[in-house]
Amino acid sequence: MSKSVIAKTAIIHPNVELGEGSIVEDYCIIGKPSRGKEEQKTTIGKNAIIRSHTIIYAGNRIGDNFQTGDHATIREENTIGNNVSIGTKSDVQHHVRIEDDVRIHSLSLIPEHTVLEKGCWIGPQVSITNASYPNSALAKENLKGVTVEEHAKIGANATILPGITIGRNTLVGAGAVVTKDVPANAVIVGNPAREIKKIHDLTFDNGKKAY
Repeated sequence: MSKSVIAKTAIIHPNVELGEGSIVEDYCIIGKPSRGKEEQKTTIGKNAIIRSHTIIYAGNRIGDNFQTGDHATIREENTIGNNVSIGTKSDVQHHVRIEDDVRIHSLSLIPEHTVLEKGCWIGPQVSITNASYPNSALAKENLKGVTVEEHAKIGANATILPGITIGRNTLVGAGAVVTKDVPANAVIVGNPAREIKKIHDLTFDNGKKAY
Protein backbone atom coordinates (compact mmCIF):
# COMPACT_ATOMS: atom_id res chain seq x y z
CA MET A 1 0.00 0.00 0.00
CA SER A 2 1.55 3.32 -1.07
CA LYS A 3 1.42 6.18 1.36
CA SER A 4 0.17 9.63 0.51
CA VAL A 5 2.64 12.51 0.23
CA ILE A 6 1.42 15.75 1.80
CA ALA A 7 3.45 18.97 1.68
CA LYS A 8 4.24 20.54 5.05
CA THR A 9 2.57 23.78 3.99
CA ALA A 10 -0.73 22.08 3.05
CA ILE A 11 -3.70 22.26 5.42
CA ILE A 12 -5.76 19.08 5.69
CA HIS A 13 -8.76 19.53 7.98
CA PRO A 14 -9.79 16.71 10.36
CA ASN A 15 -12.97 16.03 8.34
CA VAL A 16 -11.01 14.73 5.30
CA GLU A 17 -10.54 11.14 4.18
CA LEU A 18 -7.70 11.02 1.64
CA GLY A 19 -7.08 7.86 -0.35
CA GLU A 20 -3.75 6.06 -0.42
CA GLY A 21 -1.14 7.04 -2.97
CA SER A 22 -2.28 10.66 -3.14
CA ILE A 23 -0.05 13.73 -3.51
CA VAL A 24 -0.99 17.09 -1.99
CA GLU A 25 1.33 19.92 -2.99
CA ASP A 26 2.29 23.16 -1.23
CA TYR A 27 -0.31 25.54 0.19
CA CYS A 28 -3.37 23.43 -0.59
CA ILE A 29 -6.38 23.59 1.74
CA ILE A 30 -8.61 20.51 1.83
CA GLY A 31 -11.84 20.17 3.77
CA LYS A 32 -12.33 23.88 4.39
CA PRO A 33 -15.66 24.20 6.25
CA SER A 34 -18.43 26.47 5.04
CA ARG A 35 -20.17 28.68 7.58
CA GLY A 36 -22.60 26.66 9.68
CA LYS A 37 -21.50 23.35 8.13
CA GLU A 38 -18.32 22.63 10.09
CA GLU A 39 -19.10 18.90 10.47
CA GLN A 40 -19.26 18.09 6.76
CA LYS A 41 -16.78 15.48 5.56
CA THR A 42 -14.77 15.39 2.36
CA THR A 43 -13.69 12.09 0.85
CA ILE A 44 -11.09 11.81 -1.91
CA GLY A 45 -10.22 8.46 -3.52
CA LYS A 46 -6.89 6.84 -4.29
CA ASN A 47 -4.02 8.35 -6.28
CA ALA A 48 -5.16 11.97 -6.30
CA ILE A 49 -2.74 14.69 -7.42
CA ILE A 50 -3.80 17.97 -5.86
CA ARG A 51 -1.53 20.72 -7.08
CA SER A 52 -0.28 23.83 -5.37
CA HIS A 53 -2.76 26.35 -3.88
CA THR A 54 -5.85 24.26 -4.66
CA ILE A 55 -8.74 24.80 -2.23
CA ILE A 56 -11.33 22.05 -1.74
CA TYR A 57 -14.20 22.88 0.60
CA ALA A 58 -15.90 20.41 2.92
CA GLY A 59 -18.74 18.17 1.81
CA ASN A 60 -17.20 16.93 -1.44
CA ARG A 61 -17.25 13.29 -2.54
CA ILE A 62 -14.44 12.69 -5.02
CA GLY A 63 -13.41 9.43 -6.73
CA ASP A 64 -10.06 7.86 -7.61
CA ASN A 65 -7.32 9.38 -9.79
CA PHE A 66 -8.49 12.95 -9.25
CA GLN A 67 -6.23 15.76 -10.46
CA THR A 68 -6.20 19.52 -10.18
CA GLY A 69 -4.01 22.19 -11.70
CA ASP A 70 -2.54 24.95 -9.54
CA HIS A 71 -4.98 27.33 -7.84
CA ALA A 72 -8.14 25.35 -8.60
CA THR A 73 -11.15 26.04 -6.37
CA ILE A 74 -13.82 23.44 -5.60
CA ARG A 75 -16.68 24.61 -3.45
CA GLU A 76 -18.83 22.50 -1.12
CA GLU A 77 -21.18 19.52 -1.63
CA ASN A 78 -20.15 18.34 -5.07
CA THR A 79 -20.12 14.78 -6.37
CA ILE A 80 -17.08 14.06 -8.56
CA GLY A 81 -16.38 10.69 -10.18
CA ASN A 82 -13.21 8.79 -11.09
CA ASN A 83 -10.46 10.05 -13.41
CA VAL A 84 -11.58 13.68 -13.28
CA SER A 85 -9.17 16.54 -14.00
CA ILE A 86 -9.84 20.18 -13.09
CA GLY A 87 -7.39 22.65 -14.60
CA THR A 88 -5.40 25.56 -13.26
CA LYS A 89 -7.50 28.41 -11.81
CA SER A 90 -10.79 26.75 -12.74
CA ASP A 91 -13.69 27.34 -10.35
CA VAL A 92 -16.21 24.61 -9.57
CA GLN A 93 -19.03 26.01 -7.47
CA HIS A 94 -21.30 24.02 -5.11
CA HIS A 95 -23.91 21.29 -5.80
CA VAL A 96 -22.28 20.26 -9.07
CA ARG A 97 -22.21 16.69 -10.42
CA ILE A 98 -19.17 15.65 -12.43
CA GLU A 99 -19.16 12.08 -13.73
CA ASP A 100 -16.22 9.79 -14.57
CA ASP A 101 -13.50 10.78 -17.06
CA VAL A 102 -14.41 14.47 -17.32
CA ARG A 103 -11.66 16.96 -18.25
CA ILE A 104 -12.05 20.62 -17.31
CA HIS A 105 -9.27 22.82 -18.69
CA SER A 106 -7.83 25.99 -17.14
CA LEU A 107 -9.77 29.11 -16.16
CA SER A 108 -13.23 27.63 -16.65
CA LEU A 109 -16.30 28.40 -14.52
CA ILE A 110 -18.63 25.57 -13.51
CA PRO A 111 -21.46 27.10 -11.42
CA GLU A 112 -24.09 25.65 -9.10
CA HIS A 113 -26.36 22.86 -10.39
CA THR A 114 -24.22 22.06 -13.45
CA VAL A 115 -24.13 18.40 -14.54
CA LEU A 116 -21.11 17.21 -16.53
CA GLU A 117 -21.78 13.68 -17.77
CA LYS A 118 -19.24 10.94 -18.38
CA GLY A 119 -16.31 11.73 -20.63
CA CYS A 120 -17.27 15.28 -21.54
CA TRP A 121 -14.52 17.82 -22.23
CA ILE A 122 -14.56 21.48 -21.17
CA GLY A 123 -12.00 23.69 -22.90
CA PRO A 124 -10.08 26.63 -21.39
CA GLN A 125 -11.96 29.74 -20.28
CA VAL A 126 -15.39 28.22 -20.82
CA SER A 127 -18.14 30.08 -18.95
CA ILE A 128 -21.18 28.07 -17.96
CA THR A 129 -23.91 30.27 -16.49
CA ASN A 130 -26.98 29.59 -14.35
CA ALA A 131 -28.73 32.91 -13.69
CA SER A 132 -31.13 34.22 -16.35
CA TYR A 133 -31.37 37.61 -14.61
CA PRO A 134 -28.14 38.11 -12.62
CA ASN A 135 -28.32 40.06 -9.38
CA SER A 136 -32.12 40.30 -9.54
CA ALA A 137 -34.19 39.95 -6.36
CA LEU A 138 -35.11 36.31 -7.10
CA ALA A 139 -31.96 35.25 -8.94
CA LYS A 140 -30.92 32.63 -6.37
CA GLU A 141 -34.37 31.03 -6.31
CA ASN A 142 -34.41 30.71 -10.10
CA LEU A 143 -31.00 29.29 -10.94
CA LYS A 144 -31.04 26.85 -13.86
CA GLY A 145 -28.19 24.39 -14.19
CA VAL A 146 -26.61 23.40 -17.50
CA THR A 147 -26.27 19.73 -18.50
CA VAL A 148 -23.39 18.65 -20.73
CA GLU A 149 -24.14 15.11 -21.87
CA GLU A 150 -21.70 12.23 -22.36
CA HIS A 151 -18.62 12.90 -24.50
CA ALA A 152 -19.71 16.38 -25.55
CA LYS A 153 -16.84 18.83 -26.13
CA ILE A 154 -16.94 22.57 -25.50
CA GLY A 155 -14.26 24.69 -27.17
CA ALA A 156 -12.24 27.52 -25.64
CA ASN A 157 -14.03 30.70 -24.54
CA ALA A 158 -17.53 29.35 -25.24
CA THR A 159 -20.41 30.65 -23.13
CA ILE A 160 -23.37 28.43 -22.23
CA LEU A 161 -26.55 30.17 -21.07
CA PRO A 162 -28.67 28.92 -18.12
CA GLY A 163 -30.69 25.73 -18.34
CA ILE A 164 -29.18 24.58 -21.64
CA THR A 165 -28.60 20.90 -22.46
CA ILE A 166 -25.62 20.14 -24.69
CA GLY A 167 -26.37 16.84 -26.43
CA ARG A 168 -24.25 13.71 -26.41
CA ASN A 169 -21.10 13.83 -28.59
CA THR A 170 -21.75 17.43 -29.61
CA LEU A 171 -18.86 19.77 -30.43
CA VAL A 172 -19.27 23.42 -29.44
CA GLY A 173 -16.86 25.64 -31.36
CA ALA A 174 -14.46 28.09 -29.73
CA GLY A 175 -16.11 31.35 -28.71
CA ALA A 176 -19.65 30.13 -29.36
CA VAL A 177 -22.55 31.53 -27.33
CA VAL A 178 -25.09 28.75 -26.79
CA THR A 179 -28.60 30.12 -26.26
CA LYS A 180 -30.74 26.99 -26.74
CA ASP A 181 -30.58 23.22 -26.36
CA VAL A 182 -28.25 21.40 -28.75
CA PRO A 183 -29.06 17.96 -30.22
CA ALA A 184 -26.68 15.00 -30.04
CA ASN A 185 -23.78 14.74 -32.52
CA ALA A 186 -24.03 18.34 -33.70
CA VAL A 187 -21.24 20.80 -34.50
CA ILE A 188 -22.28 24.30 -33.47
CA VAL A 189 -20.49 27.63 -33.89
CA GLY A 190 -21.12 31.36 -33.65
CA ASN A 191 -23.11 33.89 -31.63
CA PRO A 192 -25.83 32.81 -31.26
CA ALA A 193 -24.56 29.29 -31.89
CA ARG A 194 -26.02 27.41 -34.84
CA GLU A 195 -25.53 23.90 -36.17
CA ILE A 196 -23.30 23.69 -39.26
CA LYS A 197 -22.77 19.93 -39.60
CA LYS A 198 -22.64 16.63 -37.69
CA ILE A 199 -19.59 15.62 -35.70
CA HIS A 200 -19.04 12.50 -37.83
CA ASP A 201 -18.56 14.75 -40.87
CA LEU A 202 -15.40 16.33 -39.44
CA THR A 203 -12.10 15.34 -41.04
CA PHE A 204 -8.44 16.26 -40.75
CA ASP A 205 -6.52 17.71 -43.70
CA ASN A 206 -5.46 14.21 -44.71
CA GLY A 207 -9.07 13.14 -45.02
CA LYS A 208 -9.17 10.95 -41.94
CA LYS A 209 -12.23 11.32 -39.74
CA ALA A 210 -11.75 13.32 -36.54
CA TYR A 211 -14.39 11.30 -34.62
